[in-house]
Amino acid sequence: MRVGIKVLGCPKNEADCEVLAGILKERGHEIVYKVEEADVVVLDTCAFIEDAKKESIDEIFSFVEAKKDYGYKIVVKGCLVQRYYRELKKEIPEVDQWIGVVAPEKIALLLESGGDLVPQRPETVYSYRKRVNLEEKPYAYVKISDGCDRKCTFCSIPIFKGNLKSRSMEDIVHEVEDLLAEGKKEIILVAQDTTSYGEDLYGKQALPDLLRRLNSLKGDFWIRVMYLHPDHLTDEIIDTILKLEKVVNYFDVPVQHGSDKILTLMGRVKSSKELKNMLMKIRDKAPDAVLRTSVIVGFPEETEEDFEELKRFVEEVKFDKLGVFVFSDEEGTVASSLKNKVDPETARRRQEELLLLQAEISYERLDRFVGKSMKALVEGRENGYLIGRTFTEAPEVDGVVFIKGRGEIGNFLEVTIEEHDEYDMWGIAR
Repeated sequence: MRVGIKVLGCPKNEADCEVLAGILKERGHEIVYKVEEADVVVLDTCAFIEDAKKESIDEIFSFVEAKKDYGYKIVVKGCLVQRYYRELKKEIPEVDQWIGVVAPEKIALLLESGGDLVPQRPETVYSYRKRVNLEEKPYAYVKISDGCDRKCTFCSIPIFKGNLKSRSMEDIVHEVEDLLAEGKKEIILVAQDTTSYGEDLYGKQALPDLLRRLNSLKGDFWIRVMYLHPDHLTDEIIDTILKLEKVVNYFDVPVQHGSDKILTLMGRVKSSKELKNMLMKIRDKAPDAVLRTSVIVGFPEETEEDFEELKRFVEEVKFDKLGVFVFSDEEGTVASSLKNKVDPETARRRQEELLLLQAEISYERLDRFVGKSMKALVEGRENGYLIGRTFTEAPEVDGVVFIKGRGEIGNFLEVTIEEHDEYDMWGIAR
């Protein structure tokens, strides 16, 4: 069977699908990368917010249309199916098979035998199996846990992913060893909330222990940690990231707002002052450390005063990277029952205003790297430049470095930074 796999949504989906591809290859199937060559197309989906759901639906219809020409079987899997199986099956009968949040090995069996499966309890973690790259790139996402026990009122993830489930440290280390042996130069740890890793297995926040284990592995590579919940980001986690030489000083801490009123409505614990003190503590310990965050505008009951508090918070902290999302009213969440909804036009105006402010801050923050030599991971070529990233940029969500000079894709280079704009930098290879 020739299988094509299309991944939508978060990096955890990418990690899951590369494990699925590895299992299918073990079972004698072929992974193909052109839709016209596939006997079966597997489409992994996302159901986190409205835009993600719309993207998944649009992709399903796109593959349904192409099916008329190529005749492949369509299998739709993942979070959207787990959440809306009955509605999807009724409305899109052209799809041949529906699979919810199911472990990759079971998905492989279902592809062979047919039939739908949407488990009552999502199967979010599984024993490691060797992966197959779905894209050639020098980094890999490694899922350390899935599901979430936090109580954020706007978040639908527990509805279709369930409670926190961590992978064993040994399993993760085995996977990373294989990825490094394949030549990966950056390991990116992902979860719904990486600060909660190990609480279910080890009775404590085990992220520091995991980072020390991974840091001890041989080789020249980076470790990057994403999705650090600000309410549960401890001094031990911060200090571990700062002290380990292979763990980059990049803190992805989604604060979501800067107004105490809105933070409380969101189910968050720390006040804006406590958040600011924590973030400034990181800056005090490591002035060049990167602070990345995401915020939500247009949350129910967000007034202009609340928005101005958010703007002041952003101005005071001066995040290096910031994503701004308009509130998505997700059914089944506590926030969906809140009154005084913000109209979409106002929310979009606030989003644009905050992005303009952040563009100025980002430009100012990048000034500190001009004239410095920085280590960069080369990922491609474009218009005569090598395209790379320093420790300050995570793939897919941040900017890049345009590099003049010679270098090999997949290797590190020393680059002297010469200039920058709001998000990208330009430099010359040494």
